[in-house]
Amino acid sequence: MAVQNKVKSSNKTLKINGRLITFDTPKLMGILNVTPDSFYDGGKNTTESAILHRVEKMIGEGAHFIDVGGYSSRPDAADIPVEEELKRAIPVVKSIAQKFPEVVISIDTFRSEVARQALESGAAMINDISAGELDEEMFPLVARAKIPYVMMHMRGTPQTMRTLNQYENLTKEVTEYFIKKLDQLKSLKVTDVVIDPGFGFAKGPTQNFELLRNLGHLRLLEKPMLIGLSRKSMIWRTLEITPENALNGTTVLNTIALLKGADILRIHDVKEAAEAIKLTNFVR
Repeated sequence: MAVQNKVKSSNKTLKINGRLITFDTPKLMGILNVTPDSFYDGGKNTTESAILHRVEKMIGEGAHFIDVGGYSSRPDAADIPVEEELKRAIPVVKSIAQKFPEVVISIDTFRSEVARQALESGAAMINDISAGELDEEMFPLVARAKIPYVMMHMRGTPQTMRTLNQYENLTKEVTEYFIKKLDQLKSLKVTDVVIDPGFGFAKGPTQNFELLRNLGHLRLLEKPMLIGLSRKSMIWRTLEITPENALNGTTVLNTIALLKGADILRIHDVKEAAEAIKLTNFVR
């Protein structure tokens, strides 16, 4: 019982734009992909008016963060030049920051140059699928900028990760990965860190469910935990449906994640995730 109480009272706060965000109640991160090839919403957000309407809807339904991504990280996605990612993402960050100054904008990138320009344009958070592995300048940038940093567990790149899913003990190896990364960031005096176990990244369907089942172990790291399960293939392949029909499955798995300690849900469908949080708060 003492161990459980210690885990529950862990460091679940972030400092963002002079505000202290706590996770007594889980928060929502709305996904805004401005790519032509993302697995679910690729090509949907193509004009400024459509983008701002989408953001307004997500904020109205309860999103605390908007995660802007200009690089598709689905398996086998095409690698694009940094110039193309900048062209896609930076104008969107600027538009959102101007229209909705109250929302926290996160930039979904593993490239430090994209992150740097996004921060200058109004973003206040970095969401890095590679935890600094794909750009050695990312950790120093985070240290200089003094902003919250989401780091995900992944092996390889989106183009190679399918072949890098061999583990002896998945939960143990993911935990050890984060311990190493947290030590590196601590040496740079970076403390506002969020961990993301990386469902679907260098992990097969069975491994994804194993990781979800053991999610509570990651609470021992005493950092806020972001979970991204929204409409992923572990849902629609298992149910033999399509991503378009995977909302119900997403809600089921989000609910399980919440009961196991998720602090942020990264989602396409904000309203349904907000309802899952409201209901699970009665039994957490």
